[in-house]
Amino acid sequence: MALVKNSQEVTNSIIGPNSYFTGKFIINGSLKIDGKFEGKDLKAEQLYIGVTGKVNTNITANSVIVEGVVIGNITARNRVMLLPTAKILGDIRTPELIIQNGVILEGRCIIAHDLKTSARDIIEAEYAKDNLKESTLFPETAKSRSR
Repeated sequence: MALVKNSQEVTNSIIGPNSYFTGKFIINGSLKIDGKFEGKDLKAEQLYIGVTGKVNTNITANSVIVEGVVIGNITARNRVMLLPTAKILGDIRTPELIIQNGVILEGRCIIAHDLKTSARDIIEAEYAKDNLKESTLFPETAKSRSR
C-alpha cells in the first residue's frame, strides 16, 4: 500500500493477487484489486479491478474500470469502463458506459447524468413535454373517429 500526499490527501491502495479481503471498504483515493474482495460495501474515488480481481459486493465510485469479475451493482458518478476480459453480474448506473468487445454482462444499465433521479421519469417527462397529439394536429380526423 502506497500513501501519496498532496493537497487532497489521496491514498492509493492495492489488494494484490492471492489476497483476500472481506468487510466494508471505504477509501478516499484509488484502489486496485487483483485479489478477491467480498463484503457489504466498496466505495472509492477510482476503482480498478484487474484481470485476476474478483469482487462480490455493491460498488460506488467516481470511476470504475473492470477487467476481472464483479458480482454486484456498480454506481459510478463519472464513468464505467468494461475491458474485454470483464465479467459482470449486476446493474450498472453511470453517466458514461464503455463496453469493449468480449465483455460478459448480465444486468440492467442505466445511463443518466443525474443518478439521483429515475432515468424513466426523465425520459417520460421529456416525451410528454410538447403535448402533441393527433387531435391537436388534425382536429377534423379526431371528430370523424368519435362518430
